[in-house]
Amino acid sequence: MNGLILGLLLPFAGTTLGAACVFLMKKSIPSLLQKTLTGFAAGVMVAASVWSLLIPSIEMTGKEGFMSIVPAITGFLFGILFLLFLDNIIPHQHIDSNQSEGPKTHLSKTTKLVFAITLHNLPEGMAVGVALAGAMEHNSYISMAGAIALAIGIAIQNFPEGAIVSMPLRSAGNSRGKSFLMGTLSGVVEPIGAVITILLASVILPVLPYLLSFAAGAMMYVVVEELIPETQEGRHSNMGTIGFAIGFLLMMVLDVLLG
Repeated sequence: MNGLILGLLLPFAGTTLGAACVFLMKKSIPSLLQKTLTGFAAGVMVAASVWSLLIPSIEMTGKEGFMSIVPAITGFLFGILFLLFLDNIIPHQHIDSNQSEGPKTHLSKTTKLVFAITLHNLPEGMAVGVALAGAMEHNSYISMAGAIALAIGIAIQNFPEGAIVSMPLRSAGNSRGKSFLMGTLSGVVEPIGAVITILLASVILPVLPYLLSFAAGAMMYVVVEELIPETQEGRHSNMGTIGFAIGFLLMMVLDVLLG
């Protein structure tokens, strides 16, 4: 039970601590640091998708040959399509863009920024919830330590994300308190999504391999659609690449040593 609670709270705590940087830093994050942190987050998500989600999905099928990868292929594709669908029906706006995406709306820029980060965080909450559910119901393939390793990795990459949300909101003229609150709320979807997944654990157990790869696909959509393009725009793109490598290696080490 302690491991379950820890796994649920760690990612949200990472976002909250990152958002709290608005009280300690100036009004904006240097471009070099922001690209490094964004690349780091992308690296963590890619490594987590492979070691914490796709590999267990394949191992869990108990089959050999092509049939062993059918759940991974199917879930991964549906995860990509699900995020693509949400990307097109939810109005949102990325931090470094002046253009809104999704349907036209009169929502404020701040609200659309939070929607964008919520879309980003949704797959991470699903991933942690599925991993924890798998550890409780199917621990021969996913250990609780492995699920906690995933939660730690998500929490680490949520720290810079929280800052990347709250700092631009502050520089846009919002108060420190409001910027912190909006940054924190952007991560609340993660524990909510994880709890819902865990509550449905007994129902989802037969399709757990598909759900693991589904979460991997959703996370990879965010990486390819949003994070990597952000690291390669303008100056300091090389720092985004370095950040990616560090994040990937860190998540790989965490999963192998703790999983």
